[in-house]
Amino acid sequence: MAGHGPPPSERKVRRNADAFEDQAVTVEADSELHGPELEHAKLYGPRTRAWYETWRRAPQAAAFVGTDWQRLQMLAPLVDAYWLEPSTKLLAEIRLNEGLLGATHADRLRARIKIEQPKPERAQAPAGVADLTSRRRRLTDAS
Repeated sequence: MAGHGPPPSERKVRRNADAFEDQAVTVEADSELHGPELEHAKLYGPRTRAWYETWRRAPQAAAFVGTDWQRLQMLAPLVDAYWLEPSTKLLAEIRLNEGLLGATHADRLRARIKIEQPKPERAQAPAGVADLTSRRRRLTDAS
């Protein structure tokens, strides 16, 4: 027999509403560059520069303020050192800081960052092909 107490109710109501729901941030996944370029980029290896550019294109970067960009600039030497000689200590520090910026899906859930995917544009039918949806509408409106 698993568990104790009464069986769960299907009419269960949550009484402790999310106090921060109205403070959620919604950003659009637009693939645009945000924020400043990496300072002293020539001093870093290609993987570190690619890491920074990934952050600049990340949807949540649209909501970053100066201190967030400063944190990424400060992390760049650690990321570069990690690529030169990987260590769990460096990775832990990088992961901790990236987590605070919303690196993973779980991090974004905790930070209440919602990424809105752009709606796909409606494809145009090739020339000479009838739009069946509008034709059906016209036929049903006429009857």
